[in-house]
Amino acid sequence: MQSANSLPQRTVRGLTRALLSAAVLATASATAHAQQASSIVIQGKDNWLFPGWGSLTQVDTRGIDAATQLIRETRDALAAKGIQLEVLVLPDKTLFYQDKLPEGKALSADVKKRYQTIQDKLKQAGISTIDDEAVLQRVKSGGQEVFYRTDQHWTQAAADATAEALAQRIKQNVKTLAGKPGTGMPLGSVVNERRYGDLAELFLTPDQRKQAGRETFTVRRQADNQSLLDDTPAPVHVTGHSMVQPYFGFPQKLSNALDRPVSVNWKPGNVGHWVMLLEYLESPAFKQNKPQVLVWQMFEPTYSQGPEARGLWDNASILSADAWRGRMKAAIGK
Repeated sequence: MQSANSLPQRTVRGLTRALLSAAVLATASATAHAQQASSIVIQGKDNWLFPGWGSLTQVDTRGIDAATQLIRETRDALAAKGIQLEVLVLPDKTLFYQDKLPEGKALSADVKKRYQTIQDKLKQAGISTIDDEAVLQRVKSGGQEVFYRTDQHWTQAAADATAEALAQRIKQNVKTLAGKPGTGMPLGSVVNERRYGDLAELFLTPDQRKQAGRETFTVRRQADNQSLLDDTPAPVHVTGHSMVQPYFGFPQKLSNALDRPVSVNWKPGNVGHWVMLLEYLESPAFKQNKPQVLVWQMFEPTYSQGPEARGLWDNASILSADAWRGRMKAAIGK
């Protein structure tokens, strides 16, 4: 497996440059063990491509319950240190483009409800989250795409809407954020880039890629004065995967909406959200500057996969639930 790229845990300033390659590579290590594109990518109608590693028919309810329990324990450990946990579960691309799935493939009734099942479990456990499926359905109903056609990642419109909704939730839960007004990230101008999406670039044959075609990615330039506040402590930290990398604009928009710095650590690939959280909690950045709010980003299709999901996470990321729990509590407790 490729070694995963990671941005250091620092305030997000000037991070959008040179991230095109990271965006293209975001899926590669996640499926490096697979050999056939047909098992990795679902080739749908009108050249729509979907990641093939989430079940279209089965829901692991037991796994969802086990994951929610670990998240609840994490919430409790963070709360004891005065840190608010916000869980951000991003919905599956197929929910929004079911009509683009190929003939013979469809979401089961249970999978159609899987995202809401996860939401219900989180709410029952008293864990703060937002209903991002509802947020993104509103974006789509407004005439904007929420995922790129040949890529696993979300669009600028989807990232912006999610960041705005999450900022509102954070403001509700944390009445006074540390830091000074005016320290949020200014947003740069929007530009378009024409290229292949990652699913097409990495997993299709040259002929298939040519048929799928390039598409336009909308991204923001770095604002002229973004570098002025690079070292400002961030009261909000985001940990997750390639969806929250600065290339797609989420941390910048969240910082702008909160009017405070936001820091981020992320990696592409199948390292899993469990190890990503540990990486941050065990880092000097966390020890030296504990945030008021920790945003933990996850994916709907992999939510039920615990830290010991052998054959699903990279081998170096595999931990028993007890081992993960022990490291989490030790890192937060220091």
